[in-house]
Amino acid sequence: MVHEVLAPGPQQRYDLDANDESLPLLQDLMRRYGDICRVPTQSRPHDGLVIHDADDIRRVLLTNRDNYVKGVGLERVRVLLGNGLIVNDGESWSRQRRMMQPVFHSQVIRGFSSLMRRLNLELIERWAGHAARGEPINLTRELSDLALNIMLHALFSADFDRLIEAEGTSPFDLLTLESRRDLPFAAKFRALTRHVLAMIAARRKEQRIEMDLLSMLMEARDKDSGEAMPDRALLDESMTLIVAGHETTASTLNWTWYLLSQHPEVEARLHEAVAATAPPPAEEPLAENSYVEQVLHEALRMYPPGWLFTRRALGDDRLGGYHVPAGTDIFICPYLLHRHAAHWDRPEEFDPERFVPAAADARHRFAFLPFSAGPRYCIGAAFAMAEMTMHLSMVAQRFRLQYVGNEPPQAEFQINLRTRRDVHMRVVAR
Repeated sequence: MVHEVLAPGPQQRYDLDANDESLPLLQDLMRRYGDICRVPTQSRPHDGLVIHDADDIRRVLLTNRDNYVKGVGLERVRVLLGNGLIVNDGESWSRQRRMMQPVFHSQVIRGFSSLMRRLNLELIERWAGHAARGEPINLTRELSDLALNIMLHALFSADFDRLIEAEGTSPFDLLTLESRRDLPFAAKFRALTRHVLAMIAARRKEQRIEMDLLSMLMEARDKDSGEAMPDRALLDESMTLIVAGHETTASTLNWTWYLLSQHPEVEARLHEAVAATAPPPAEEPLAENSYVEQVLHEALRMYPPGWLFTRRALGDDRLGGYHVPAGTDIFICPYLLHRHAAHWDRPEEFDPERFVPAAADARHRFAFLPFSAGPRYCIGAAFAMAEMTMHLSMVAQRFRLQYVGNEPPQAEFQINLRTRRDVHMRVVAR
């Protein structure tokens, strides 16, 4: 019998997870063992395997994807979000993904341009007051509020306004008021499902269809069975969109503004780029601006919100020339991949020029994974990019943001990569 060779790794056992303790360990293992490392587990049934090679990642996420399902570390996410697309798997995931895909078509996203513009104009007016008074803003809180309100209005439209009127405030504000994502928070958040269920029931009773994401989900039908989405799935997908659809966007913009404040030459180039783009009619989306997108992509490279994700091997495989036994937990770390010297020159520097078309086309497709890749590519990626591009373009036309902290913000590596503390900025009119 041929002895199958396993990847090298430490003797000490670890339980890798999306937390602050795992990042320094992953960095150390990469230094010691390179692009593939077997990590004996402490309490899980199978060892872990950390991979950084782009070809190996492509095999897991695309070419041999049927052999890999969602991996460990999703327990906290499932408690918070239920069985939405982020944690779902198998045929149930495939069915939900097929039904939801048309909801995020480019034409649908285009329909939300006026909403994104209106809420950004309200933010700009508020920031103009801060600029006139010389008062700093809590940038992290402001961006979280903006992204959350865009998603809630896109999802619930007029029903969200009715909810605020009935409650006196938005009950979903707890997402921006509380930063912890622990079990007590999850219990509070899941209690909000009663509001979503009430909206669904009211629309059915009134036979009312709104121009929003919730109605699109309610109207979606499985192409094989013709069946609608069950209420449980409607609820879980709505809650997933609320959390994932605002936290990752807000975090990326938070890091983007900080990085711009530290790189005046990039900031100046951004101002030139947005000044050269004529504002479109009120109901139209902004014209494409390649440099704005390059800035956002570079921020996503340096601080990908989904900094660590996992898969589990259903059957035996080979990665990096080594045997991968069935059941192995695969760990992919975009944070380290996006700093890999094999793909990125001067990886610690903020340089949007990396994403000019020629450079991006020449790079390995699986060296940049801000939204994952393959069939599980983030379904809301285009919505998020449209939202972030709109915000950055509109605000950069009016303001510069100056960081007021004495030390650089620290990164917090949990389920998402965020700043450990809120970032405060001074708004300066241009």
